[in-house]
Amino acid sequence: MEAWHPFRILPALDDSNRVFWTSGESGALAIVRCRACGFWIHPPSPICPSCLGRDLTPQPVSGRGTLVSFTVNHQPWIPGFDPPYVIALVELDEQPGLRITSNLVGCAIEKVEIGLPVEILFDEYDGVWIPLFQPTADAFEPGAGEGGGAVGAAADASEEGAP
Repeated sequence: MEAWHPFRILPALDDSNRVFWTSGESGALAIVRCRACGFWIHPPSPICPSCLGRDLTPQPVSGRGTLVSFTVNHQPWIPGFDPPYVIALVELDEQPGLRITSNLVGCAIEKVEIGLPVEILFDEYDGVWIPLFQPTADAFEPGAGEGGGAVGAAADASEEGAP
């Protein structure tokens, strides 16, 4: 029996986005990269915004990144996709500014904060592999967050009752 997962509105696949939405089957997200200058391009574009090159190819990324912004949705917009849930903006480790909007899962909402180190996982729906993010295994350990332990230090301070 297949695992239950919430209803999602799926993207219409075409030549410009198919690799992004199906690469999760192999366990790694693929993003377009310029062969001339190495610049990662997301969302995909036919021309590199860095060097104006046209020799672009999808390449796998590490799937690791940092939570740079988020909001907690409390509105039940889609039946079966019950709130609250976190809408996350993740900057991938490969390049400053390489960001993906997704959902953060596997984390209590009260533990979500900017600088949280995250990693990718995928949820498959009818051949579309939705990239989601979860905290890394060491996300709440001292020194794990951006800036030398911001996430771990904040978690420790709140446990000790510090302001």
